[in-house]
Amino acid sequence: MEKLEQIQQTLSEIDDRTPDALRFAFSLGHRVSPAPAPGEEDRVASFAASVLPPPPLVSEDADANEPVQVPLASTSEDDAAKMLRMEWASCYLPDHDEDAHFGHDEAGVLGVADGVGAYRNRGVDAAAFSRGLMTSAFMHVLAIEPGTAVCPYTLLERAYDETVASAASGASTAVILSLAGAVLKWAYIGDSAFAVLRGGKIVHRSWAQQSHFNCPFQISAGGKGDSVAKADVGEMPVTNGDVVVAGTDGLFDNVFDAELERIVRMGTAQGYSPKNMADVVAGIAYEMSRSPTKVSPISIEYQKQAAGVGFHGGKPDDITVVVAFVRDLS
Repeated sequence: MEKLEQIQQTLSEIDDRTPDALRFAFSLGHRVSPAPAPGEEDRVASFAASVLPPPPLVSEDADANEPVQVPLASTSEDDAAKMLRMEWASCYLPDHDEDAHFGHDEAGVLGVADGVGAYRNRGVDAAAFSRGLMTSAFMHVLAIEPGTAVCPYTLLERAYDETVASAASGASTAVILSLAGAVLKWAYIGDSAFAVLRGGKIVHRSWAQQSHFNCPFQISAGGKGDSVAKADVGEMPVTNGDVVVAGTDGLFDNVFDAELERIVRMGTAQGYSPKNMADVVAGIAYEMSRSPTKVSPISIEYQKQAAGVGFHGGKPDDITVVVAFVRDLS
Protein backbone atom coordinates (compact mmCIF):
# COMPACT_ATOMS: atom_id res chain seq x y z
CA MET A 1 0.00 0.00 0.00
CA GLU A 2 1.15 3.54 -0.67
CA LYS A 3 2.03 5.23 2.61
CA LEU A 4 0.80 8.70 3.46
CA GLU A 5 4.36 10.07 3.64
CA GLN A 6 4.87 9.23 -0.05
CA ILE A 7 2.23 11.73 -1.14
CA GLN A 8 2.71 14.36 1.55
CA GLN A 9 4.59 16.68 -0.81
CA THR A 10 1.80 16.50 -3.38
CA LEU A 11 -0.81 17.13 -0.70
CA SER A 12 1.19 20.04 0.69
CA GLU A 13 1.44 21.66 -2.75
CA ILE A 14 -2.30 21.20 -3.31
CA ASP A 15 -3.01 22.61 0.14
CA ASP A 16 -1.12 25.78 -0.72
CA ARG A 17 -3.21 26.23 -3.89
CA THR A 18 -6.59 25.69 -2.24
CA PRO A 19 -8.14 29.16 -1.89
CA ASP A 20 -9.42 30.32 1.48
CA ALA A 21 -12.92 30.73 0.04
CA LEU A 22 -13.09 26.99 -0.65
CA ARG A 23 -11.75 26.23 2.82
CA PHE A 24 -14.49 28.42 4.24
CA ALA A 25 -17.20 26.86 2.07
CA PHE A 26 -16.16 23.27 2.82
CA SER A 27 -15.06 23.79 6.44
CA LEU A 28 -11.62 22.42 5.60
CA GLY A 29 -9.69 23.92 8.48
CA HIS A 30 -6.95 26.52 8.38
CA ARG A 31 -6.87 29.51 6.08
CA VAL A 32 -3.81 31.20 4.69
CA SER A 33 -4.99 34.79 5.04
CA PRO A 34 -5.53 36.21 8.54
CA ALA A 35 -8.99 36.14 10.03
CA PRO A 36 -10.74 39.54 10.12
CA ALA A 37 -10.66 41.63 13.25
CA PRO A 38 -13.91 41.99 15.22
CA GLY A 39 -16.29 44.21 13.29
CA GLU A 40 -14.37 43.93 10.00
CA GLU A 41 -15.91 42.40 6.91
CA ASP A 42 -14.74 38.85 6.26
CA ARG A 43 -13.87 39.24 2.59
CA VAL A 44 -13.13 35.53 2.24
CA ALA A 45 -16.60 34.63 3.52
CA SER A 46 -18.22 37.27 1.33
CA PHE A 47 -16.43 36.05 -1.78
CA ALA A 48 -17.32 32.44 -0.97
CA ALA A 49 -20.96 33.41 -0.54
CA SER A 50 -21.05 35.28 -3.85
CA VAL A 51 -19.42 32.51 -5.89
CA LEU A 52 -20.47 29.47 -3.90
CA PRO A 53 -24.11 29.53 -2.83
CA PRO A 54 -24.84 26.95 -0.13
CA PRO A 55 -25.43 23.44 -1.49
CA PRO A 56 -28.87 21.88 -1.08
CA LEU A 57 -29.44 19.93 2.12
CA VAL A 58 -28.84 16.22 1.60
CA SER A 59 -31.48 13.85 2.90
CA GLU A 60 -30.44 10.38 3.90
CA ASP A 61 -33.52 9.14 2.07
CA ALA A 62 -32.49 10.77 -1.19
CA ASP A 63 -30.08 9.53 -3.79
CA ALA A 64 -26.57 10.68 -2.96
CA ASN A 65 -26.09 12.21 -6.38
CA GLU A 66 -29.60 12.29 -7.80
CA PRO A 67 -29.41 13.35 -11.44
CA VAL A 68 -30.90 16.65 -12.48
CA GLN A 69 -32.14 16.78 -16.03
CA VAL A 70 -30.66 19.82 -17.77
CA PRO A 71 -31.73 20.55 -21.36
CA LEU A 72 -28.80 20.38 -23.74
CA ALA A 73 -28.68 22.73 -26.67
CA SER A 74 -27.97 20.99 -29.93
CA THR A 75 -24.69 21.70 -31.65
CA SER A 76 -25.06 24.80 -33.82
CA GLU A 77 -23.40 25.22 -37.18
CA ASP A 78 -21.15 27.83 -35.58
CA ASP A 79 -20.08 25.37 -32.88
CA ALA A 80 -19.49 22.63 -35.42
CA ALA A 81 -17.25 24.95 -37.43
CA LYS A 82 -15.12 25.84 -34.43
CA MET A 83 -11.83 24.12 -33.73
CA LEU A 84 -12.60 22.80 -30.26
CA ARG A 85 -9.89 21.09 -28.26
CA MET A 86 -9.61 19.60 -24.79
CA GLU A 87 -6.85 21.12 -22.70
CA TRP A 88 -6.39 18.60 -19.90
CA ALA A 89 -4.41 17.86 -16.76
CA SER A 90 -4.66 15.32 -13.95
CA CYS A 91 -3.98 14.67 -10.30
CA TYR A 92 -3.50 11.23 -8.77
CA LEU A 93 -3.45 10.61 -5.02
CA PRO A 94 -2.81 6.88 -4.48
CA ASP A 95 -3.99 4.76 -1.59
CA HIS A 96 -3.38 1.21 -2.87
CA ASP A 97 -2.08 2.56 -6.21
CA GLU A 98 -4.45 0.64 -8.48
CA ASP A 99 -5.80 3.48 -10.66
CA ALA A 100 -4.45 4.36 -14.10
CA HIS A 101 -5.16 7.11 -16.63
CA PHE A 102 -3.95 8.76 -19.82
CA GLY A 103 -4.67 11.73 -22.03
CA HIS A 104 -3.67 13.04 -25.43
CA ASP A 105 -4.25 16.72 -26.25
CA GLU A 106 -3.98 16.57 -30.02
CA ALA A 107 -6.21 13.51 -30.39
CA GLY A 108 -8.66 14.83 -27.81
CA VAL A 109 -8.83 11.55 -25.89
CA LEU A 110 -8.87 10.85 -22.14
CA GLY A 111 -9.09 7.62 -20.18
CA VAL A 112 -9.39 6.59 -16.53
CA ALA A 113 -9.41 3.08 -15.07
CA ASP A 114 -9.71 1.66 -11.56
CA GLY A 115 -8.35 -1.76 -10.64
CA VAL A 116 -10.81 -3.80 -8.56
CA GLY A 117 -9.39 -3.97 -5.05
CA ALA A 118 -11.02 -7.29 -4.16
CA TYR A 119 -8.29 -9.03 -6.17
CA ARG A 120 -5.69 -7.61 -3.81
CA ASN A 121 -7.15 -9.73 -1.01
CA ARG A 122 -6.52 -12.83 -3.14
CA GLY A 123 -2.83 -12.06 -3.50
CA VAL A 124 -3.29 -10.82 -7.07
CA ASP A 125 -1.87 -7.59 -8.54
CA ALA A 126 -5.09 -5.58 -8.58
CA ALA A 127 -3.46 -2.81 -10.64
CA ALA A 128 -2.34 -4.98 -13.57
CA PHE A 129 -5.58 -4.88 -15.56
CA SER A 130 -6.27 -1.16 -15.15
CA ARG A 131 -2.72 -0.27 -16.14
CA GLY A 132 -2.84 -2.66 -19.07
CA LEU A 133 -6.07 -1.10 -20.33
CA MET A 134 -4.81 2.46 -20.18
CA THR A 135 -1.38 1.65 -21.60
CA SER A 136 -2.89 -0.21 -24.53
CA ALA A 137 -5.46 2.53 -25.20
CA PHE A 138 -2.78 5.21 -25.12
CA MET A 139 -0.55 3.30 -27.53
CA HIS A 140 -3.45 2.96 -29.97
CA VAL A 141 -4.08 6.71 -29.77
CA LEU A 142 -0.41 7.43 -30.47
CA ALA A 143 -0.61 5.27 -33.60
CA ILE A 144 -3.65 7.06 -35.03
CA GLU A 145 -3.14 9.53 -37.87
CA PRO A 146 -3.52 13.14 -36.66
CA GLY A 147 -7.02 14.44 -37.27
CA THR A 148 -8.61 10.98 -37.14
CA ALA A 149 -11.69 10.82 -34.92
CA VAL A 150 -11.47 8.27 -32.11
CA CYS A 151 -14.41 6.04 -31.17
CA PRO A 152 -14.20 5.49 -27.39
CA TYR A 153 -15.98 2.14 -27.50
CA THR A 154 -13.73 0.77 -30.24
CA LEU A 155 -10.69 1.99 -28.32
CA LEU A 156 -11.93 0.39 -25.09
CA GLU A 157 -12.68 -2.87 -26.89
CA ARG A 158 -9.23 -3.05 -28.50
CA ALA A 159 -7.49 -2.16 -25.24
CA TYR A 160 -9.52 -4.85 -23.48
CA ASP A 161 -8.61 -7.50 -26.05
CA GLU A 162 -4.92 -6.68 -25.80
CA THR A 163 -4.96 -6.64 -22.01
CA VAL A 164 -6.68 -10.02 -21.92
CA ALA A 165 -4.12 -11.39 -24.41
CA SER A 166 -1.31 -10.17 -22.14
CA ALA A 167 -2.68 -12.39 -19.34
CA ALA A 168 -2.93 -9.40 -17.00
CA SER A 169 -4.40 -10.27 -13.64
CA GLY A 170 -7.28 -8.60 -11.86
CA ALA A 171 -10.20 -6.60 -13.20
CA SER A 172 -11.01 -2.97 -13.84
CA THR A 173 -13.64 -0.34 -14.42
CA ALA A 174 -12.90 2.25 -17.09
CA VAL A 175 -14.10 5.36 -18.89
CA ILE A 176 -12.80 6.72 -22.21
CA LEU A 177 -13.80 10.12 -23.62
CA SER A 178 -13.03 11.67 -27.00
CA LEU A 179 -13.75 15.03 -28.59
CA ALA A 180 -14.71 14.96 -32.28
CA GLY A 181 -15.48 18.42 -33.61
CA ALA A 182 -18.05 19.81 -31.20
CA VAL A 183 -19.20 16.41 -29.94
CA LEU A 184 -17.98 14.65 -26.81
CA LYS A 185 -18.22 10.86 -27.08
CA TRP A 186 -17.84 8.29 -24.33
CA ALA A 187 -17.74 4.64 -23.40
CA TYR A 188 -17.56 3.45 -19.81
CA ILE A 189 -17.94 0.29 -17.80
CA GLY A 190 -18.57 0.26 -14.06
CA ASP A 191 -18.21 3.27 -11.78
CA SER A 192 -15.31 5.19 -13.25
CA ALA A 193 -17.25 8.30 -14.14
CA PHE A 194 -17.32 11.75 -15.69
CA ALA A 195 -19.31 14.97 -15.58
CA VAL A 196 -19.65 17.83 -18.06
CA LEU A 197 -20.13 21.29 -16.55
CA ARG A 198 -21.34 24.41 -18.33
CA GLY A 199 -21.42 27.73 -16.51
CA GLY A 200 -20.54 25.90 -13.31
CA LYS A 201 -23.51 23.51 -13.51
CA ILE A 202 -23.47 19.84 -14.40
CA VAL A 203 -25.25 19.32 -17.72
CA HIS A 204 -24.36 15.66 -18.08
CA ARG A 205 -23.21 13.03 -15.60
CA SER A 206 -22.46 9.34 -16.11
CA TRP A 207 -24.07 6.94 -13.66
CA ALA A 208 -22.49 3.86 -12.14
CA GLN A 209 -23.22 0.46 -13.65
CA GLN A 210 -23.53 -2.03 -10.78
CA SER A 211 -24.39 -5.70 -10.45
CA HIS A 212 -25.48 -4.85 -6.92
CA PHE A 213 -24.57 -2.26 -4.31
CA ASN A 214 -20.84 -1.54 -4.18
CA CYS A 215 -20.13 -4.09 -6.90
CA PRO A 216 -19.60 -2.22 -10.17
CA PHE A 217 -19.48 -3.82 -13.60
CA GLN A 218 -15.87 -4.79 -14.29
CA ILE A 219 -13.93 -6.27 -17.17
CA SER A 220 -11.24 -8.90 -16.70
CA ALA A 221 -9.50 -11.84 -18.32
CA GLY A 222 -10.81 -15.38 -18.27
CA GLY A 223 -14.46 -14.56 -18.78
CA LYS A 224 -14.98 -13.89 -15.06
CA GLY A 225 -16.06 -10.28 -15.41
CA ASP A 226 -18.69 -8.44 -17.38
CA SER A 227 -18.67 -8.23 -21.15
CA VAL A 228 -17.13 -5.09 -22.59
CA ALA A 229 -20.28 -4.97 -24.74
CA LYS A 230 -22.14 -3.80 -21.60
CA ALA A 231 -20.28 -0.50 -21.75
CA ASP A 232 -22.49 2.58 -21.74
CA VAL A 233 -21.91 4.46 -24.98
CA GLY A 234 -23.11 7.93 -25.92
CA GLU A 235 -22.32 11.43 -27.09
CA MET A 236 -23.37 15.03 -26.50
CA PRO A 237 -22.64 18.46 -27.98
CA VAL A 238 -20.10 20.61 -26.14
CA THR A 239 -19.08 24.20 -26.55
CA ASN A 240 -16.24 26.57 -25.74
CA GLY A 241 -15.89 26.98 -21.96
CA ASP A 242 -17.31 23.59 -20.95
CA VAL A 243 -15.38 21.74 -18.24
CA VAL A 244 -15.09 17.94 -18.28
CA VAL A 245 -14.19 16.16 -15.03
CA ALA A 246 -13.42 12.43 -15.15
CA GLY A 247 -12.36 10.29 -12.24
CA THR A 248 -12.46 7.04 -10.36
CA ASP A 249 -14.82 6.32 -7.50
CA GLY A 250 -12.27 7.80 -5.10
CA LEU A 251 -13.57 11.14 -6.36
CA PHE A 252 -17.27 10.48 -6.86
CA ASP A 253 -17.74 8.43 -3.65
CA ASN A 254 -16.45 11.35 -1.61
CA VAL A 255 -17.63 14.51 -3.39
CA PHE A 256 -21.26 15.33 -4.10
CA ASP A 257 -22.17 16.71 -7.51
CA ALA A 258 -23.23 20.01 -5.92
CA GLU A 259 -19.80 20.24 -4.27
CA LEU A 260 -18.03 19.54 -7.55
CA GLU A 261 -20.04 22.34 -9.14
CA ARG A 262 -18.96 24.72 -6.38
CA ILE A 263 -15.28 23.84 -6.83
CA VAL A 264 -15.46 24.35 -10.60
CA ARG A 265 -17.25 27.69 -10.17
CA MET A 266 -14.57 28.82 -7.76
CA GLY A 267 -11.76 27.62 -9.99
CA THR A 268 -13.28 29.40 -12.96
CA ALA A 269 -13.68 32.62 -10.98
CA GLN A 270 -10.04 32.34 -9.88
CA GLY A 271 -8.80 31.71 -13.43
CA TYR A 272 -7.50 28.23 -12.66
CA SER A 273 -5.68 26.13 -15.22
CA PRO A 274 -6.81 22.50 -15.69
CA LYS A 275 -3.89 21.42 -13.48
CA ASN A 276 -4.82 23.82 -10.69
CA MET A 277 -8.42 22.66 -10.82
CA ALA A 278 -7.56 18.95 -10.93
CA ASP A 279 -5.27 19.38 -7.93
CA VAL A 280 -7.85 21.22 -5.86
CA VAL A 281 -10.67 18.79 -6.75
CA ALA A 282 -8.44 15.84 -5.80
CA GLY A 283 -7.24 17.57 -2.63
CA ILE A 284 -10.77 18.23 -1.43
CA ALA A 285 -11.81 14.66 -2.30
CA TYR A 286 -8.83 13.45 -0.25
CA GLU A 287 -9.78 15.54 2.76
CA MET A 288 -13.37 14.32 2.48
CA SER A 289 -12.21 10.70 2.18
CA ARG A 290 -10.29 10.96 5.46
CA SER A 291 -13.06 12.61 7.42
CA PRO A 292 -14.79 10.33 9.95
CA THR A 293 -17.81 12.60 10.25
CA LYS A 294 -18.62 14.45 7.01
CA VAL A 295 -21.61 13.20 5.06
CA SER A 296 -20.47 11.72 1.73
CA PRO A 297 -22.16 10.06 -1.26
CA ILE A 298 -20.83 6.65 -0.20
CA SER A 299 -21.99 7.04 3.41
CA ILE A 300 -25.51 7.89 2.25
CA GLU A 301 -25.57 4.92 -0.13
CA TYR A 302 -24.41 2.58 2.63
CA GLN A 303 -27.17 3.78 4.92
CA LYS A 304 -29.73 3.25 2.14
CA GLN A 305 -28.51 -0.05 0.73
CA ALA A 306 -26.83 -1.91 3.59
CA ALA A 307 -29.42 -2.07 6.32
CA GLY A 308 -27.91 -2.12 9.78
CA VAL A 309 -24.46 -1.08 8.56
CA GLY A 310 -23.24 2.10 10.19
CA PHE A 311 -21.02 4.04 7.79
CA HIS A 312 -20.02 7.62 8.41
CA GLY A 313 -17.58 9.96 6.74
CA GLY A 314 -15.69 9.43 3.51
CA LYS A 315 -14.00 6.39 1.98
CA PRO A 316 -10.19 6.23 1.67
CA ASP A 317 -9.32 5.11 -1.85
CA ASP A 318 -7.11 5.88 -4.82
CA ILE A 319 -8.24 9.25 -6.17
CA THR A 320 -7.76 10.06 -9.85
CA VAL A 321 -9.07 13.35 -11.21
CA VAL A 322 -8.76 14.44 -14.84
CA VAL A 323 -9.96 17.93 -15.73
CA ALA A 324 -10.33 19.08 -19.33
CA PHE A 325 -11.27 22.56 -20.52
CA VAL A 326 -13.02 22.69 -23.88
CA ARG A 327 -11.32 25.50 -25.77
CA ASP A 328 -12.09 27.20 -29.09
CA LEU A 329 -8.83 27.38 -31.07
CA SER A 330 -10.33 28.69 -34.31
